[in-house]
Amino acid sequence: MTPAVQAILDKYESDSPATKTNLGRILMQGKLGGTGKLVILPVDQGFEHGPARSFAVNPAAYDPHYHYQLAIDAGLSAYAAPLGMLEAGAGTFAGQIPTILKVNSSNSWAQGANQAVTASVEDAVRLGCAAIGFTIYPGSDNLFDMIGQIREMSAEAKSVGIATVIWSYPRGGMLPKSGELALDVGAYAAHMAALLGAHIIKVKLPSDHIEQKDAKPMYEGTDWSNQADRVRHVVQSSFAGRRIVVFSGGASKGSDAVYQDARDILAGGGNGSIIGRNTFQRPRAEALEMLAKIIAIYKGEA
Repeated sequence: MTPAVQAILDKYESDSPATKTNLGRILMQGKLGGTGKLVILPVDQGFEHGPARSFAVNPAAYDPHYHYQLAIDAGLSAYAAPLGMLEAGAGTFAGQIPTILKVNSSNSWAQGANQAVTASVEDAVRLGCAAIGFTIYPGSDNLFDMIGQIREMSAEAKSVGIATVIWSYPRGGMLPKSGELALDVGAYAAHMAALLGAHIIKVKLPSDHIEQKDAKPMYEGTDWSNQADRVRHVVQSSFAGRRIVVFSGGASKGSDAVYQDARDILAGGGNGSIIGRNTFQRPRAEALEMLAKIIAIYKGEA
């Protein structure tokens, strides 16, 4: 255990030694182990967008073993996926990398912002997972049901020593599309996840747009054009940095943009990246090269 990781774990004052052990597994894993920084591979896009949109550009990625091996070979902190993906490689890769079981999912045909519970805490225990992952949609008319679900699942997970990761993605309800990536909305979403007891908060990188009318006066007089400053505000909104905050890689983009995002996350005090499509949709060699450079950035070496 390094001083950096111990300092992070000390901020989780109510958690059991078992839960802190599982958080420590993630924080001490891979090439960033011990630094307090994380890079996590999430592969839940097959549920959300369909297999062809997710994997056809790199057919090897249809195989669940491909993602386990990519995360291990790249020296990542953890691998997150829905139940079937983890089950398909659980035996082969047991003990080689911490896993996060994504316990709710949606699909691209559904109307309205909602997700179905697709796995259980019991599944996570059976598969040896370090954490469960759960998506909420702040703004959605379905949010309150989702809050009830994650309250129960997070309490159960904590009771058996498993950590909770919350994907907090604002959308739906009275929130227009133009506001989904707004800075004030993203900070609010991160704060909601912290209030719900998340150990790790996953949000999208925010734009400099301010959406909420009543919030605009609080943001006036500050230049929000620098992405690192926006990251810093999201981290501040997550209990003044007392919770781990990682940022989504988002839609596929050029390598330079991916690297700049990592530099801004580092400069803004974020804990790292949870990056899926921008890696597994590239050929394996390119993905490994990209992940190596992202890791080097978080180490301050690139």
